[in-house]
Amino acid sequence: MRSQGDSAARHRPLDREVRPRAWRCSGRQEGSERGSGTVLAAGLALVVMTTMAVMLLLAQSAVLASRAAGAADLAALAAADALRGITSGEPCAVAADVAARHAATVLSCIEGAGQTVEVRTELGERPLFGPATGHARAGPPP
Repeated sequence: MRSQGDSAARHRPLDREVRPRAWRCSGRQEGSERGSGTVLAAGLALVVMTTMAVMLLLAQSAVLASRAAGAADLAALAAADALRGITSGEPCAVAADVAARHAATVLSCIEGAGQTVEVRTELGERPLFGPATGHARAGPPP
């Protein structure tokens, strides 16, 4: 029968003197890399969040530019109809009214040759990357 002392000696953990010499002389201390995974994960999370924020700002700018272009299109069509006499009202006043319904302001409204109207609009909301503007020209069908 074995004594308890023999069993404890066989199952005791390796201490520093028993480990291979190459490992002891490498200059690293035990635990010198503890927590490095946490720092790496935090850095990666910061990069991902920054990238997502930039992507959201770019998406917001694209949506606002599309809304400004849509407001300009509708305002130009309404102004062209008023210029041709299809609807009542002054063409540029009609364009300003239609643009206002779409949260935009008319920057310029020019009546051109051949009963065409050119309208430039800007949205009231100002994103981080500058104002969202739209440009459209409308007239009678060819």
